[in-house]
Amino acid sequence: MLELVHVAKTYPSPGNEAGVCVLKDIDLKVDKGKSLMIVGPSGSGKSTLLNIIGALDCPTQGRVLLGGEDLAGLDETELARIRNKQIGFVFQLHHLLPQCTVLENVLVPTLADNERPGARELRERATNLLERVGLKDFLLHRPGELSGGQRQRVAVVRALINKPKLLLADEPTGSLDEDASQNIGDLLVELNRSEQVTLIVVTHSLKLAERVGQVMELNNGLLTSRSEA
Repeated sequence: MLELVHVAKTYPSPGNEAGVCVLKDIDLKVDKGKSLMIVGPSGSGKSTLLNIIGALDCPTQGRVLLGGEDLAGLDETELARIRNKQIGFVFQLHHLLPQCTVLENVLVPTLADNERPGARELRERATNLLERVGLKDFLLHRPGELSGGQRQRVAVVRALINKPKLLLADEPTGSLDEDASQNIGDLLVELNRSEQVTLIVVTHSLKLAERVGQVMELNNGLLTSRSEA
């Protein structure tokens, strides 16, 4: 499903000709339908790695293959298609549109797809997903009327609306209290199994990391295996 081959990332730095190396020679394979948590201290490069996996950033060297396709060989239009159709993103901040209802927010990613199913089918999928995450009675509410945990559940559903192959979550519980964090962790694991979507989460929360079979640690630019179930 996903393979990283000798991926490295260096950012330019004034006064430092070599630049700042954030990621060093990373190799990674994640099979279809599996889940992976990547832990590490703040500033270790976790978000950079996730952005490279999600085609939001490019590695300085190395290759990223999604479904066997090398992302480096794609132009920006093709990468945008990959991001919209094959990858779902969940961030620490939900980024919901305040003027739109919960249902409208979930349907936003479908607007960029010229080959999208009919409006009725999409609305039914969105409604069913929202019901599964406990938001059946909040379809017409706006984000400002929801709790932090509820808003993040909407963000998770929005990431799944286009049936992506890969779901990426960047510190999805970082702004939530303990109970809401527990609920989001449970939700991600359940959806990984029921939707058969490959799940990769970066987090500093060991409690969240303990919910999945494979955990890897990113530190000093190196990715190492921490544990496997």
